[in-house]
Amino acid sequence: MSKGLSIPAADILVVGGGIGGLATALSAARAGRQVRLVEQAPEFGEIGAGLQLGPNAMRAFDRLGVYDAVAQSAVFPSRGVFRDAVDGSTLTVLDFGETFRQRYGYPYVVAHRRDVLDALLAACHAEPRIVLENNRTVIAARETSDAAEVEFADGETYRANLLVGADGIRSRVRHLIDDSDPTFSGHVAYRGAISIEDVPGEVSSDEVLLWIGPGMHLMQYPVRSGTMYNQVAVYERPAGRTEPVGDQDELEAAFTRACDEVKRSVALIDTSRGWPVCDRAPLANWSTDRSVLIGDAAHAMLQYLGQGACQALEDALELGAALQQHPHDHTLAFKSYEQVRRPVASQCQTVARPWGALWHTEDPTLLALRNRVFRMRDADDYDDLDWLYAERDSTLLESPPSRAAAVAAS
Repeated sequence: MSKGLSIPAADILVVGGGIGGLATALSAARAGRQVRLVEQAPEFGEIGAGLQLGPNAMRAFDRLGVYDAVAQSAVFPSRGVFRDAVDGSTLTVLDFGETFRQRYGYPYVVAHRRDVLDALLAACHAEPRIVLENNRTVIAARETSDAAEVEFADGETYRANLLVGADGIRSRVRHLIDDSDPTFSGHVAYRGAISIEDVPGEVSSDEVLLWIGPGMHLMQYPVRSGTMYNQVAVYERPAGRTEPVGDQDELEAAFTRACDEVKRSVALIDTSRGWPVCDRAPLANWSTDRSVLIGDAAHAMLQYLGQGACQALEDALELGAALQQHPHDHTLAFKSYEQVRRPVASQCQTVARPWGALWHTEDPTLLALRNRVFRMRDADDYDDLDWLYAERDSTLLESPPSRAAAVAAS
């Protein structure tokens, strides 16, 4: 193709080949649309290792037809355990067993990000309405009276009827709506997976373990059928530190007050895989005339609810459903999509901030109150989770597939 020309690309052009982008391509194609997806990396892959998938995510995978592929190497934990990172005591337990699955229709799952991406990628390759391209770095997005366009670093321009920005927290497509920068939380995170055999001490093969303490937390859980152990260490960075993330001494210093079990685990984390934890404030709208945002491009959130990928998957489903319901009116489709998705995703953005602050509190009074409340709750008290995990009151999606009842009964 000649550089500088505007090339007709597809009915729908998706920018970003992560979990949300691939799910969106699949959902739109299943709605009968021709889709082209462009990804800047030379091959499809996910940064990081572990991924928490609530019932809302597993419901989305079921609707997309990739539930079995995701479940094949995933781990279905029996419970989540909150522990005090300083003294090692158990604060509270969340039971993920039969009662949980009956309530929400789907299980709570932990998986390797690459395995999830591969499941979606295989489904996209099998869908004739989808074209996937790598090595496509978008440097600008714009709209004309009758199309949306993206310009690539090599000078080429693609034109499409509709543009979907699934290009993450620093989205180029988002600039059509909002030019603000992400907000740094003051937290730094390191993550990675190691062989289960290298984990010090005894490890439960079916627990999600969260250690919380002053200015720090450590998340641990098995992935890849229990053969690997994912770890995420997060801490509040000392004031004034501006150099790039990647300091073993700083990481270990942040966990000085932690119990020995936490310290031993933190010592195994590879500090070359760290990043500053950022989010964005909720947007008043996610779309323009011909462009729409999904996932982190629309609603980047702190990780404390474990909902980043889950919310992106719900976005993908609802956008596909809206396009199918309004095939000749994309303005109405975008509006319908936002009406369903924006309230919940915005609430996740808003709630994640104080929830993370509560995990990390240094205030002795608040810490004592938090621990007391945690210890009072029952393992099967799910009332505060319904807004995240329950089936949405959506007018766009069809009835849940039959698998929901089967999973709940298993």
